[in-house]
Amino acid sequence: MTTLLPALPAPAASTVDGVLALGRPVVLAHAAGEDAHPHSTPYGYADSARAGVDVLDLDVQLSSDGVLVVQHDDTVDRTTDGTGPIAGMTYAQLRKLDNAYWFTKECTCTGRPKSAYVLRGMRTAKRAPLPGYSPEDFVIPRFDDIAKKFPKYVLNIEIKGEYPAAVPAAEELARILVDLHRESSAVVTAFDDQLAEAFHRAAPTVEITPGLSATTAYVLSHQLPVAGRRILQVPPDYQGLQVLTPELVARTKADGLTLWIWPNDSKWENAEGYRKLLDLGVGGINAAQPAIAVDTLGAWTPPTT
Repeated sequence: MTTLLPALPAPAASTVDGVLALGRPVVLAHAAGEDAHPHSTPYGYADSARAGVDVLDLDVQLSSDGVLVVQHDDTVDRTTDGTGPIAGMTYAQLRKLDNAYWFTKECTCTGRPKSAYVLRGMRTAKRAPLPGYSPEDFVIPRFDDIAKKFPKYVLNIEIKGEYPAAVPAAEELARILVDLHRESSAVVTAFDDQLAEAFHRAAPTVEITPGLSATTAYVLSHQLPVAGRRILQVPPDYQGLQVLTPELVARTKADGLTLWIWPNDSKWENAEGYRKLLDLGVGGINAAQPAIAVDTLGAWTPPTT
């Protein structure tokens, strides 16, 4: 007997403009909330949506046959029962893999007792899927499948790779967003500034955030991003430099920018860490523990000044 889960809730806003107009910090599900769910799986995105996140965060790159897939690493080794580069495998090959294979409640990692891999085998039907889910919820998904499955959610999308090799991925992302009429509900970024700009040329009406060089220029030298770039995405610290400071938060607000933080240290990925980020005045938290971040935001009261 199949257990039916409640329908996905409607997010608080379904466009980038709407998210920025909420008047409060927002919670993003970083890679489907990879500390709470298998990395970048449909199951993880659905569970994060049911937890009440505002935005779904994902990384994209191309398979060998040109399919845009949702995957962070350039290989399948860390999360699946396979090995090899994403770019060297067809989507038919990628789709067969168990994308929850190395997931445990503590980490996505090897070397744990077999019993720790609590979702292993659900993709391959060796184990019954969680109630309300199917084997398809534990795959490496195609980007357009995620975009169609969550039509009302704003998507925060990072294009993996570097310019010019990753330009085909940027162009394929632009094509899909336009075909699905998702131009107003996507935020796109890339570490490589040239890659981000290549995407912008292909889809000029889609919101993009500055790449690493442009963001660094703003943080270190107060060189403003290109007009129309409204969101900055930064970690609390980067290569020994403390990026997130009260001064940076104040400056972004004075400049009319919104600051979305992606914690790059596990010390932030808990209620205390999320509360500290909220108290600093950030505009969004790209959380690896989405349900905890949503609950923390719900109980949070802005500090008085």
